[in-house]
Order: sequence, then C-alpha cells, then structure tokens
Amino acid sequence: MDGPVGPSPCKPSSGREESRDIHTARLGAREANDDSCQSNCQCDKTQGEVKIRSKRYGRGAVESGLTHECGVFGAIGTGDWPTQVDVAQVICLGLVALQHRGQESAGIVTSEGKSARTFNSHKGMGLINNIFNDEAMKKLKGNLGIGHTRYSTSAASEEVNCQPFVVHTAHGALAVAHNGELVNCSSLRKMVLGRGVGLSTHSDSELITQALCLNPPEGETNGPDWPARINNLMRLAPLSYSLVIMLKDKIYAVRDPYGNRPLCLGKILPLGSSFLTNGIAKNGVDDKAEGWVVSSESCGFLSIGARYVREVLPGEIVEMSRRGIRTVAVVERPPDKQQAFCIFEYVYFARADSIFEGQMVYSARLQCGRMLARESPVDADIVSSVPESGTAAAHGYARQSGIPFMEVLCKNRYVGRTFIQPSTRLRQLGVAKKFGALSENVRGKRIVLIDDSIVRGNTIGPIIKLLRDAGAAEVHIRIASPPLKYPCYMGINIPTREELIANKMDSFKLAEHVGADSLEYLSVEGLVSAVHYNMKTCAETGLGGHCTACLTGEYPGGLPDDVDW
Repeated sequence: MDGPVGPSPCKPSSGREESRDIHTARLGAREANDDSCQSNCQCDKTQGEVKIRSKRYGRGAVESGLTHECGVFGAIGTGDWPTQVDVAQVICLGLVALQHRGQESAGIVTSEGKSARTFNSHKGMGLINNIFNDEAMKKLKGNLGIGHTRYSTSAASEEVNCQPFVVHTAHGALAVAHNGELVNCSSLRKMVLGRGVGLSTHSDSELITQALCLNPPEGETNGPDWPARINNLMRLAPLSYSLVIMLKDKIYAVRDPYGNRPLCLGKILPLGSSFLTNGIAKNGVDDKAEGWVVSSESCGFLSIGARYVREVLPGEIVEMSRRGIRTVAVVERPPDKQQAFCIFEYVYFARADSIFEGQMVYSARLQCGRMLARESPVDADIVSSVPESGTAAAHGYARQSGIPFMEVLCKNRYVGRTFIQPSTRLRQLGVAKKFGALSENVRGKRIVLIDDSIVRGNTIGPIIKLLRDAGAAEVHIRIASPPLKYPCYMGINIPTREELIANKMDSFKLAEHVGADSLEYLSVEGLVSAVHYNMKTCAETGLGGHCTACLTGEYPGGLPDDVDW
C-alpha cells in the first residue's frame, strides 16, 4: 500500500468487512462447563460473564502469550518549509527503535503542508526494514508525518488493519496512529454507526479516526475545531490510548486521561549541538529546535539526534506545528480516579533505555531484582538471566544477594521475541532455536535464573531442561514480577484467566511442572516499591499511579458494562 492517498470522503483508504459473530466467555472466571480448566485450577469463579466479539475471536494473537499492541511516532520540521529535516527518514528510524512493540505491520504517512487533500503513504506487513526500501522512502516527501508499528490485539493481522489510518473529511485529509485499545469500543462503535458513518474494519483505530470526523456537541464556527473534536473523543472514550493525529500542517499528540499508555516529546537538535546524557538535556542548555518528535518511547531519540524533553501528561492534547509545540487542552479524569500508567511497561514491554516518569526503565528493572533478592533469597553459586529483559533484574538480584552474575544462556539475536509471534507453533519452535547453553559456566553450578514474567509457562520449561542437559546442579527460577492472573482490555493481549498458568498452579506446583528446584515471584508490593524507588515525585512530573489490573484485578475506571471481550 503506497503512493498518494486521494480523496474519498469519510472513508478509510482501504478495508473489508469482517464477520461480526459474537462469542461468549468469562472474564476473570472459567466457563461453567469448560473442560480446559484443570481440576487444581485456582481461578476465582465469582466474576460475571462478558461477551467476546469477533474482533478478538479466532485471530492468531489470541493464541500467543504476552503481547503489546503497537508503537506510534511523529515528526515535524520547524521554521521555514521545506524543512532541512528528512522527516520520513526520522520517522522510519524512530519506528525501528519501537520495533519491539510490534512486528506484524507498519506504516508512514507524510504531508508537505500544502494540500489538505493529499497525503503520501506507505504501509505493509512485516518488519520496518523490509517495508521501507529506498523506493518507498522517496515517495514519502513531507515536512511532517506520523508512523506506526503494530502487533494486533483488537483486529486481525492483515494489511487492511495497517496504520496510520487515513480518512478524508469535508475539511481535508486526516491521519491517525493509535497505541492502546478502547475500553468502551462497543458503545462508541454504535454511536458512530448511528451517525451514518461506515466502518470497514474492527480496528479501534479506524473507529477513533471516524469519530474525529464528527462535529463536537458545542458546534463549530469558521471551520473545524480539531482540539474540540479531540476533546470530545476523549470524553467519549476515557481509555486506553496514545494517539498521534496529523492534519495538513499540524500534528496533535494525545494521551488518555488515565495516562495508561506511554507518550513522550523530543526536540531535534542541530548537528553539533552539545547534547546529552541518556537523551536528557545537558546542563539545561536550550538549543534551538530544528524539529519536534513524539514517540511511544524515548529510546530512539539519540539515534535521530533528538533530545528527550518530557512526557505528554495524562489527558493532555499537545499541538505540534512549524512554530513549535504547545498544550491546547487537558482533559481531566474523574476526581476520585488515580493515574493508571501500565506497570508492565517497566516489567516487559519498554526498551531498557527508555525514560518513564523521570527514570530509566533499566533502573526500575534493576531495583525489581534487588527487591526479589530480599523477598526470595536462595543459596546458589551464580545468578543469571533469560536475556534480554530479565538481565537488568538479574544484576539487581546479584548485587543485593552478593552472588556473582554470570551468563548461562547464549541468545540467537536473529530470532524474534517469542511472545511477539502470533501462533503457538511458532512460539514453541522459537524457544528451541532461540537459546544455547554456555556449558562451561553451567556445569556443576547451582543457578538462580531470573526472568521478567511467566504467562503460560510453556517457554521456561525447555530453558530449564537446556541448562540441566548442560550440567546444571540446581536451577532456581525467580520471576521479577508478580503472577499474571487477570486479562487486560487496554492494549495488552492477556485474553483469558484460564490461559494464565498462575491461575492453574501455585509457585510450588509450577516449579515441579517446569522442572525447577524452586520458583518464586516478586510480590505486587515489591514491584510497586521498585518502580517508585527512583521515580520523580508527582509534584515534579505531574505523574504518579500505576495500573496493576493484570496482577490484582483492580481496573482503572472499573470494568465497563459493554466491554466487548
């Protein structure tokens, strides 16, 4: 899918209808007659029944483990246009840095800032480097643009669902890229369809795009009031999303009022500027910006010559234009509700060099390892990790316990993350070919092996067997996060409680099941304490409060009546 996007009023650039069959399942409890739940299952059977619609039913992602939905990125040149910043190249490199957030599809849409009718667009299935070749990049001329890399959680893995979505309104083209999942998708879909707007997919992102085409309740004078339209959308859909929305000559960066999904701002600096320490402004020097970027994570800023500035605050609408950035509105959440930033960004999803809430993800993971060593000590010869995301916690465990760290697994870096592969068969094959054992480090040793999380429990067992075959005397598993027990309906694929191993076995039975000498998790209190240890205070950042719904069942905003899965 490439080339200019031509006029097609209020319709997405491509799409097809999907089945809308409705299937019933339990959220937080097994089916009354579900034979798949084992006799020793510890599921809470008190919660009620909800409906799973076809946007989740039967797609490959349901069969996978823990997956994030996607990453978003935007860039705009400042000053006179045409800009000296290669916007398409900046976005492409930004998406490469966000590749860990989604590996199924990607897209970039750019605007030259001249015509409200035509954007330049290229989308496709697969990895960033395979989609955006030289020929594709030459077509993406522009002074501003947005990009997206996707892993499906709410619609099928097909090219029709590639983002950014582009629609054409009476006021010109509109492009939207979305990270997250709308909690009240069903009611919002009915509202949009009731206004006579057609929808071609079951993607939340298309629904958001079409909802933005609707006039706000207070009406408009002298053309469209885009901040008012965005504000209206945010009141209709309180979570979960981070959005980048592109018009002819502006980008709006939007984060839901609960701050559930991450979004941050960066400044593109002139070449030769004194920069940085880990992407943060050095000595408070305020260099003139050549452009601005917005991203799900800050990890790609250094590679594109950008300086991390700050996070987009919960409920904030930031306007990015050739004149710079400004906050145009802040949509408040209910006064009795806390911010609910996804705590699993720290545990698993984010890259270690990203910055959230004034701290680097690596430092939070290191502290998780320290807390784990305090809560679950064990006599051993070495501490090691399941690379990569377990490594920081393993170093923390080693420092706290005084047991030396040593690598025991050799990773094949040309195999993708096993939890990002959409089918069970591919995931299981991935475990076999992803690691090798460093037998000289393993033989005769009592090993504490640190991993970041356990979802279904079908990948840690083969790793333990690999270490035992290499001569390990003992293998003690320590998990640097609490047990996953509840589904997430805010952009992370944890479909049902029955598929989560922590609801079937306690840590003792799970250790026996996977062949470990012992297995222990970090407590919820320990995780929260670790995340808060180096975090800037709420007064400094305007941030604070985390969503632990997948661990505790306490959902921000409550569980909506019309949740559709």
